[in-house]
Amino acid sequence: MPGGRRRWASGRAIWSNGNRRKGAWPAERNRLTARAMSFFGKIFTWWNGATIGTMLDTARHGDHVGTDAQGNRYYISNKKTGAGRQRRWVIYEGANDASRVPAEWHGWLHGSFDDVPESFLPPAKIWETEYTPNATGTQAAYRPQGALEQGGRRAGAGGDYEAWSPDA
Repeated sequence: MPGGRRRWASGRAIWSNGNRRKGAWPAERNRLTARAMSFFGKIFTWWNGATIGTMLDTARHGDHVGTDAQGNRYYISNKKTGAGRQRRWVIYEGANDASRVPAEWHGWLHGSFDDVPESFLPPAKIWETEYTPNATGTQAAYRPQGALEQGGRRAGAGGDYEAWSPDA
């Protein structure tokens, strides 16, 4: 291979002089791999955002209503159902987790009110904290001192505990 070009063999770069560099993945190959995985992820998975079918159905039958602070997008159908109501749904930005829907948008999704929440919400109070989704199952989850992720050791029982024994 003239000019020091490289070819790929099982994830390693082989230079024209036959030398191998372990772990040599150029940025172009990483980008192509990421794009391919994103494409296949959209086809075969539903837990990391909307699938291609959902995106097509949303494009055909949905009207974008609003976006919350986390980037979740909310839609309403452009046709009415048999009961005269319009279907409402959310497309999550990131993982599909219902706890990521803020309270005001939750009420809108379930038809508690018809107006978009941003149009009639009172201003935030100074004591209100920023909304955070449920962190269970993630790295940010709370783990007490005796949890296995924290070493698995907890303090022994104090003097106020007496173990039950069947002989007594």
